Amino acid sequence: MSLSLSRRRALALGAGLLAIGPVARAAYPDKPLRLLVPFPAGGTVDTVARALGTQLSKELHTAVVVENVPGAGGAIATQRVASAAPDGYTLLFTTPNHTINPALYDKLGFDTERDLRPVSLVAQIPELLVAHASQPYSDFAGFVAYARANPGKLNYASAGNGTLPHVTMELLLQQLHLKVTHVPYKGAAPALNDLLSGVVAVKMDTIATSAAHIHAGRIKPLAIASLKRSPLMPDVPTIAESGLPGYQGILWMGVVAPAAVPPAVVDTLYRAIRASLADPALQKTLDAGGVDAVGSSPAEFGKTISIELRQWAEVVKHANIKAG
Repeated sequence: MSLSLSRRRALALGAGLLAIGPVARAAYPDKPLRLLVPFPAGGTVDTVARALGTQLSKELHTAVVVENVPGAGGAIATQRVASAAPDGYTLLFTTPNHTINPALYDKLGFDTERDLRPVSLVAQIPELLVAHASQPYSDFAGFVAYARANPGKLNYASAGNGTLPHVTMELLLQQLHLKVTHVPYKGAAPALNDLLSGVVAVKMDTIATSAAHIHAGRIKPLAIASLKRSPLMPDVPTIAESGLPGYQGILWMGVVAPAAVPPAVVDTLYRAIRASLADPALQKTLDAGGVDAVGSSPAEFGKTISIELRQWAEVVKHANIKAG
């Protein structure tokens, strides 16, 4: 029995649609991306995220919408991304809170390594150990000698319990076997203000926020917490070269996605981030804030996260740090 003309046409049309179906599927991304920042607007992390988002939208040919979702030391924003659809349209712009929080909180509602996939470590800012101008030492060796001779008499400021300046300072003190009293504040600004007033002796800060006060002679730099000297302060030695090889205290900023995001999507995002960081305008913005562009691969970023998770767990346990 022969098929009717209309029947043959219907079958041909169906076969054609099946053939072109996979090709017609929209390529990623075909709609705006959400980049969640776990801190309020206006800070350094927010500024870098927005600068990256602007350039990333050009590379991906779609809007990148930055959303500020502060609270619980970054855990609220992280939870939202961990539970988001794994399609690459909801991303987290995170910092070392990502690796510190698991040591501070028993129940986060997500597993940092199991539920989130690293995309790229975007940029970083090394911390800078500074002291009030009145302190009787002017370099790192002098600080160590004075603290060792006066256990418990010196104090240091941080932005609060469990913050990066707190845990990096505790890591330093543990490795040097020094006793310096911690004074937590509700934020970096009041901590710096009391350092400038001489209420506290030392603080882990950054070049961006300390430079003007150093030039004014109100505080003095002791050492920078990176593996190499900063071109912004080339005369300031690193802690690593001053007696603690390998020591780092880094405010890094990176992008992570829900764990089940397809590898091809992660690769697209990583390549777009790398291309964005090569843009002169973005480089200028980062340089102005003392921020170093990185653009590491997902595997490299994952290694950093894994190392820090173990490191901060040990520091927090040893120092008996509780969430602020």
